[in-house]
Amino acid sequence: MSFVLGRGEEHRPPTPDSRTASDRPSMAGRLGTYRALDGSEGADLYLDLDGPHAVLIVGKRGYGKSYTLGVLAESLARSPGVAPVVIDPMGVFGELAADAEGDPVPAETITEPTVAPDSLDPRSWCELLELSPEGGPGGLVWQAAGEASTLAGMCDHVADADAPAAPVRAAINHLELAASWGVFDADGLDATALGGAAATVVDLSGLDAAPANAVCRGVAEALYRARVTESIDRLPWLLLDEAHAFFDGVAEPALRTILTRGRAPGVSLVAATQRPNAVPDVGVSQSDVLVAHRLTAGPDLDALERVQPTYLSGTLGERMPHSPGDIVVIDDATETVHAASVRRRDTPHGGDSPSASDAVTDG
Repeated sequence: MSFVLGRGEEHRPPTPDSRTASDRPSMAGRLGTYRALDGSEGADLYLDLDGPHAVLIVGKRGYGKSYTLGVLAESLARSPGVAPVVIDPMGVFGELAADAEGDPVPAETITEPTVAPDSLDPRSWCELLELSPEGGPGGLVWQAAGEASTLAGMCDHVADADAPAAPVRAAINHLELAASWGVFDADGLDATALGGAAATVVDLSGLDAAPANAVCRGVAEALYRARVTESIDRLPWLLLDEAHAFFDGVAEPALRTILTRGRAPGVSLVAATQRPNAVPDVGVSQSDVLVAHRLTAGPDLDALERVQPTYLSGTLGERMPHSPGDIVVIDDATETVHAASVRRRDTPHGGDSPSASDAVTDG
């Protein structure tokens, strides 16, 4: 029998062990298959896509966490009623739009994303520009962010302020630096652009940490606000690779909001990271599905075991898989633990590491 992660018994109809479309559970994406002790494949394992979830995917480099994120993106892009958005800091998810095995995967990539300046609050603007709100330039930026909705308007507000010339000049210099990143536009990405049926890949690979965080913050804010105000019908799924880099920047408040308050409006977050110890405890404790590839670093295992559920016998470290593509899944909805292997992607995986031997062969 197949199993649907994130779906309680009352919502999980029995399904034969079959991969034909007619027998698949409704509104569920196939994650992979159970892994037997001898390494053979067992019944199918699915993830519920009907309701909102917080999913954490962890694993050391090279063991498949980004691949697994791509598997979920494929399933979401093929499912009705959801709006998948992939935050792609490494530029590896554009292949979702490539020719696929089986059903097409509708996807589009935004290579030069912009967000509205007012998607950041005044405190976040000071943090983004590394200015103290109590200092002269930081105080001016704080005031400008509270009064203007464009960078030009913020600069004008600072220029007109009754303040000494030095902090005014410093504040304007910082705002002009932010403008040079090219990621702020009053007509930037909004829920209308992000809330369609196709998977939207937001490519941040050309951006440094600060502007990438600003874009992630704007996207997360737009999706959450749109569901709170019911301005979009589809349920957003925000898929976030290298999540530790965003939980450590100005995107963190928006991500925390989705984790702690996203269930009611129907906003899901899937965060993938090789450094769970760099993710706030709320990012681990609020996840109702944990997908663990291999981890060996003590601090990373400690971060997961601090919030280890009581129904997990032994420790997560004792259950760690050893091979790329193998996973241990902890499902809080059903209070169950599963050993599985992730299915093969239907679109090419763009996250493979290059090798020197390939360069020699190509040459």
